[in-house]
Amino acid sequence: MSLVFASICPHPPLIIPTIGQENLKLVEKTTRAMKRLERKIKRAQPEIILTISPHGPLFADAFTLNLSDKFIAEFKNFGDFSTHLEFKGNLDLAYKIRESLETKLPLTMVTEPILDHGSAVPLYYLTSKLKNFSIIPITYSLLDYQMHLEFGRQLKEIIASDLKRIAIVASGDLSHRLTFDAPAGYSPQGIVFDQKLISLLKKRAVKKILELDQKLIEEAGECGLRSILILLGILEGVSYQLQILSYEGPFGVGYLVANFKLK
Repeated sequence: MSLVFASICPHPPLIIPTIGQENLKLVEKTTRAMKRLERKIKRAQPEIILTISPHGPLFADAFTLNLSDKFIAEFKNFGDFSTHLEFKGNLDLAYKIRESLETKLPLTMVTEPILDHGSAVPLYYLTSKLKNFSIIPITYSLLDYQMHLEFGRQLKEIIASDLKRIAIVASGDLSHRLTFDAPAGYSPQGIVFDQKLISLLKKRAVKKILELDQKLIEEAGECGLRSILILLGILEGVSYQLQILSYEGPFGVGYLVANFKLK
């Protein structure tokens, strides 16, 4: 199998030093963990990175595959006018995914060179020391959770048949309601959701993740569950050791950094 790296990453723009500035001290666990993850992906030497994001072109009834041949990551919307990153797309694998999946699952194609922050923030950290790689951004849908797991399973078959070294970055934040000043307001169910999801990930209890109470999920106000389910579909049947590198929520949003050490 050509899968060489798999991870869960948060995507708060404030972990970009030029944006977070003095607030970086409050997310030190996350930034340290992302730097650890950077070392791990460097050792894996992927040739292609697939990012799974909540914040790309989003369609309620279809997954989105970005077919651009080049990408730009900037953070002007967050007050950073200096950071500018460029990435190559990989049309060979992107078209292979399209041809394989468009008759099996709802799939929409776009050509959008500007990366959303869900992809851009993790790539900022993970790729600073990588060379000779390309990316394929994927955006999840609002279809049910089982469909996201199945989408991952289908991607797994395509990845397994490819000769390139492939990395998966599942981008998503956990509850947005951990504190009274959180972006979505406070809910005591926020931390309950985060703790339960992390516990189930450690147990590899995919079925129980699918069966999480919908009211709990909605109350948590998360944006990472669907990304994680796609990743779990890709990892189905793969031998791995889950490494929780960090979890914190200093601004009311749960930031989880996790590495799936492939065996």
